[in-house]
Amino acid sequence: MSPKEFFLSGLPDHSSTVELLSDDTIEHVLDKIAAAFGIAKTNGITLHGTGDVNVLGEAGQVRDYSGKIGVRVSGKDVGEPWSPRELPLVGNHFEIYPDHMGNHDRLFAKYGGVIKTVNMGTTIYLTNDPQVSEVVLSESEYFSKITTDPSHPLFHMKDSTALFMCNTDDPAFAVAHKFIPPSMSPKAVRRYVPCMQAATEQSFAVFDELDSLGKAFNAYHYMFKVAGQIIYRVVLGLDVGHFKSIDTKPHEIIHLLGEYMHLMKKTSLSPPWYKYLPFGDIRRLERVRTRAWGLVQDAIDNCEAEGDGKDLPIKEAALQSSCIADYLKRAVDDHGNKLPADYLLTNTVALIGAGFVTSASLLSWLLYALTQYPGTQDRLLQELVDYGATSTTSWTYDDIMAVPYLDHFVKETHRMHNPSFQTARNARRDVIVPGGWKIPAGAIVIPTFPSIHKNKDHWDNPDRFDPDRWADKDAARKRHRMAYTPFAAGPRGCIGYNVAQLEAKLVLANLVYRYRFSDVSKEPVEYDPEFLVIRPTNLYIRAVKRTSWPQKTSKASS
Repeated sequence: MSPKEFFLSGLPDHSSTVELLSDDTIEHVLDKIAAAFGIAKTNGITLHGTGDVNVLGEAGQVRDYSGKIGVRVSGKDVGEPWSPRELPLVGNHFEIYPDHMGNHDRLFAKYGGVIKTVNMGTTIYLTNDPQVSEVVLSESEYFSKITTDPSHPLFHMKDSTALFMCNTDDPAFAVAHKFIPPSMSPKAVRRYVPCMQAATEQSFAVFDELDSLGKAFNAYHYMFKVAGQIIYRVVLGLDVGHFKSIDTKPHEIIHLLGEYMHLMKKTSLSPPWYKYLPFGDIRRLERVRTRAWGLVQDAIDNCEAEGDGKDLPIKEAALQSSCIADYLKRAVDDHGNKLPADYLLTNTVALIGAGFVTSASLLSWLLYALTQYPGTQDRLLQELVDYGATSTTSWTYDDIMAVPYLDHFVKETHRMHNPSFQTARNARRDVIVPGGWKIPAGAIVIPTFPSIHKNKDHWDNPDRFDPDRWADKDAARKRHRMAYTPFAAGPRGCIGYNVAQLEAKLVLANLVYRYRFSDVSKEPVEYDPEFLVIRPTNLYIRAVKRTSWPQKTSKASS
């Protein structure tokens, strides 16, 4: 056994003695060094003797070296992430807001792939590096999702019984993760195509009337109603009637959950002492939660069961239920256990809230992309015609998922205008991530998807909207697997991505075939920096009902 002393290049005071065995390979050596220093991935570690060129790449060289050995990560010295200069009380607030997306990109360009920010007393680390994101989202000895940490963005939504809002270590996570994802598997979501299409078609009368009146509409407000109508049917099997008239207000549950998301984000940006006030947004948040949860429980109790309503094994129930709530009430695992009743309510709320808010934002950005990037709308319409779309088409799952440009357009919109932002994880211990960044125990780290999706080190022409990039399979294979994560990744990734993708494609196909869209906004489009997801606030769209369609092209038969 040979003790060798190692130190972190860049942080020479951080040293450790590691015992090496005579038969240790270089892989064993690197594993021991990673464990000693808390280095998340061994494949970026290099060992250095005196001078930069003296790289010790073999176990024998390491054992034979007589001095202290320097450790680098990703070819770089180890160091703490840089941070903008803080101001008293507010920290970096004015470096970040109101345009946190643009300012994060600016800070990444200035300081590197991991940055540290302090906002109103809350410290957050952010990354635009897919390699760091891979480590952060992996659920490991280094990182986990801990919503009970007051610094976590979802702290005010924490719930130990809900899949989206619980800690990974909570008992509910394993139980909920067993029951809920099967209800949204590719096989299961096929059943929701007819109700999604019907919910979309119910909006036609309102958009037709708006056209006849020559009126535009706020994209998010109306996509909020479209997405709410769809997700309510899918999750609870009920029709909320969002399109009885132009001015129909959102259903109370949909309205309350939307308000809940808004208040949650606002309170997460507030100083720590704010939660102790007896008034204001934090108290409103509590009242909204109580009312919304009660209404959802009533809807669960009253949702109709499919067939004879008997309990079924999980896989069978996922394919033989009227809606997700019906499935969750009837699904039984191999041991005869069901999802506990208190888990059923909170997870149903999470599915509705997370489902329609994110989808409403994505649908709004899809309309934005149609109107901002020349040629895309005409090309999408032509492809729909080539794939057999008519005014009476009832899409099947296989048909809608087989339309290539539609798929590429949705993916590119997700890349350029991804609604998701709050995928935060907690550092369990001090850790060194790819790039040589040292993250302290207890830190909150957010993989910043809008910035990752436009990272110039992983994308060609990242600021160019180019759906055809998704047709290049070779480029996709070479790209880091975490360079595109619209639904996050890892054990805590979004379980509803099959529903979300299907919804986006069905709504877009039906709307584009029936209407031509144009942007009539009177000012540059902005997003809401105080909302849980990225949504356009002032995007106004004019939908003109089509009276003619292109002929099928020769591509249709090829």
